[in-house]
Amino acid sequence: MASKSYASFLDLASGDLLDIPHTPRPLPRVMTVPGIISDVASDGDSEGASSVCREKKIIVANMLPLHAQRDTKTAKWCFSLDKDSLLLQLRDGFSADAEVIYIGSLKADIDVTEQEEVAQKLLEEYNCVPTFLPNDIQKKFYHGFCKQQLWPLFHYMLPMSPDHGDRFDRALWQAYVSANKIFADKIMEVINPEDDYVWVQDYHLMVLPTFLRKRYNRVKLGFFLHSPFPSSEIYRTLPVRDEILKGLLNCDLIGFHTFDYARHFLSCCSRMLGLDYESKRGHIGLDYFGRTVYIKILPVGIHMGRLESVMNLSSTRAKVKEIQEQFKGKRVIIGVDDMDIFKGISLKLLAMEQLLYQHEELRGTLVLVQIVNPARSSGKDVQEAKRETYITAKRINETYGSSDYEPVILIDRPVARFEKTAYYAIAECCIVNAVRDGMNLVPYKYIVCRQGTPDLDEAMCIKTDTPRTSMLVVSEFIGCSPSLSGAIRVNPWDIDAVADALNMAITLPESEKQLRHEKHYRYVSSHDVAYWARSYMQDLERACRDHYSKRCWGIGLGLSFRVISLSPNFRKLSTDHIVSAYRRTNTRAIFLDYDGTVIPQSSMVKAPSQEVISLLNMLCNDPKNTVFIVSGRGRTSLSDWLAPCELLGIAAEHGFFIRWSKTSDWESYHTAADLDWKRTVEPVMRLYTEATDGSYIETKESALVWHHQDADPDFGSCQAMELLDHLENVLANEPAVVQRGQHIVEVKPQGISKGVVAEKVLSTMVSHGKSPDFVMCIGDDRSDEDMFESIIRSVSSSYLPAAPEIFACTVGRKPSKAKYYLDDTLDVVRLLQGLANASCPKPKHNSPIQVSFESVA
Repeated sequence: MASKSYASFLDLASGDLLDIPHTPRPLPRVMTVPGIISDVASDGDSEGASSVCREKKIIVANMLPLHAQRDTKTAKWCFSLDKDSLLLQLRDGFSADAEVIYIGSLKADIDVTEQEEVAQKLLEEYNCVPTFLPNDIQKKFYHGFCKQQLWPLFHYMLPMSPDHGDRFDRALWQAYVSANKIFADKIMEVINPEDDYVWVQDYHLMVLPTFLRKRYNRVKLGFFLHSPFPSSEIYRTLPVRDEILKGLLNCDLIGFHTFDYARHFLSCCSRMLGLDYESKRGHIGLDYFGRTVYIKILPVGIHMGRLESVMNLSSTRAKVKEIQEQFKGKRVIIGVDDMDIFKGISLKLLAMEQLLYQHEELRGTLVLVQIVNPARSSGKDVQEAKRETYITAKRINETYGSSDYEPVILIDRPVARFEKTAYYAIAECCIVNAVRDGMNLVPYKYIVCRQGTPDLDEAMCIKTDTPRTSMLVVSEFIGCSPSLSGAIRVNPWDIDAVADALNMAITLPESEKQLRHEKHYRYVSSHDVAYWARSYMQDLERACRDHYSKRCWGIGLGLSFRVISLSPNFRKLSTDHIVSAYRRTNTRAIFLDYDGTVIPQSSMVKAPSQEVISLLNMLCNDPKNTVFIVSGRGRTSLSDWLAPCELLGIAAEHGFFIRWSKTSDWESYHTAADLDWKRTVEPVMRLYTEATDGSYIETKESALVWHHQDADPDFGSCQAMELLDHLENVLANEPAVVQRGQHIVEVKPQGISKGVVAEKVLSTMVSHGKSPDFVMCIGDDRSDEDMFESIIRSVSSSYLPAAPEIFACTVGRKPSKAKYYLDDTLDVVRLLQGLANASCPKPKHNSPIQVSFESVA
């Protein structure tokens, strides 16, 4: 993975410090090792101290998995576990002796005078830690920012309607941040940061990781998003988009239900933050300041045991018999949805209407039972959706119904789980028609209920060995859709297609229905909630495995805080150390970047000084050395600037052109036909140049480069990310790659990189009987990371007969594949002077070369 390029840690410090009041801590602390651990040298003591501690899993969510009610006799609060809560069910994915602590809010309003007593009771009896958000923060946090800003946006609703088009309310955002801070404080009360794992759930708590990572640099932290994640075109409209992305990136593992949601998140990170990601051995990882943030794609499942226990209830069996009698001679389609503008209930009813219109034979026999769960939010849009649902249902019943037949039955009341289970069991088909949804487990529950249990089979008068069926019509925009390959997928907006899908579902041959059900049941029963939790936690443990093998520094203010992670072996390259290795070796390969390495990035004059020319000549004149300047610049400029260095090798345009010395010919490995994509790229770059004052296009023989170093820093960076995303889409099928460097966006042919240059030079040296025993590479930006990786890989490769001494060195102290760093170009030139002196020893009375750079801005 390419690393980011920053001259120093000071470049990383940005952001506004939020003024958030410290929250009281009524609970006793059980953390055994306080403080931020940032010195690897202390790891041994820390691990020894923590070995006696029991590892905990801390599950953090907006709501605790508890029911709360006040006892009418004693006036005391009574609590019970919510057995239908996902938070409680995922416990089955952990080992039996694992300690699990839950942190979240209660569904009841607890008076301030009772909070400490309730907190103690919940911790002791239920391993739960309540957050007790102040009422004003709770209202703005949940009903305000979560439901008015995040929920619509994550479901692809832009703030353009009269009800959602108000100015962005910063007070709601501040409440969201404050609530997340309170949750983080509660975690700090119970965590042992060296041993415990923290798993944060859903969009309510997306900046919590920043507060926790700031307190404990090496905290083991995971996050799972249960809602959709929108495309970058939608997400970018959020004014606090960067703060939320940076909050999530302070996790070690981020989970999504589908690949689409993960892909959108990765696109946002690439487009808005300029981050790189790669897939390696089945794992997707984002490179974030030396840390790898892993991406997990796994849809949640259901709790099989809980659902089967409900099916075996006597109340369920009685309800099944009642429903069978009610719909005797009818064919039932079931729908279960929240009253929400995204659930598509009215679209479902329109499809039912179209089905009855097209197929007269279904009138009088086909019934859609639509269970409407209470709305989770209030507002004009919910009321409008409810009104439209009732109007449509009434019209259908009046048009196609009769005195003894209602084609649409709306059940708009809280429905007990046993009653829903009974409807699932008798329904021939289930339709989930949401226009956008996170996961939606209704199809999973329907499949399991159709499979039944012996007790339920007896109530339904079905033999236990009878083949089962469960037809599904599901929207292609819900999270469970990719997992149900036998379902009939539909676009919910295409009413005719949904009607046809419903007809297909009820008219398929029984054998086909049975095959689809068997396939679905195998998947649902094996990928249950325990499997989901176990798989996630295993990946979280894997993601945190190397926490104590790196040095960590926290940097940045407020919500821009992040942790810089560097290898413990990463250190400044000592001139004495490398000169010692240089003197004892006989065949040396030296690779030097140009801009930012031998010439300061800020220099107005790009030609090298006489001192640099002299040093290069001294190195090249040593017969033991093969010296190359490897640059992204064009061959004409490099040839002119480096003309005095007759023995110097030059790789121009990242290796598209290579010359071994001034007297040798340029070598090129691509034909003109490979560059046809330039005609597509140039007009796009021209548009961005016209829109970005201070930017310009550099036309190379093999590449096009858009420069923005003279533009407004923020706007130029934003435009660069936009251009990068634009060009990646345009060039998806072209033999070209788009890369972002320091103040540039470059498009070049595939297969061209500085790493390839290093490999070619080294292999050529070997073929000429000059296998190198010393390899040094110095560079400062992303493109040089390919060189570092290449020469490091050469140690374990077969094309070098003997392992050489490797010195990969980056300019600037930053995350890199290199083992060494130098602070700036002055350090680079001093090091080259040391090597040159080793090649050409001089009398001790001679003064050293004086290094200077002219016209430095």
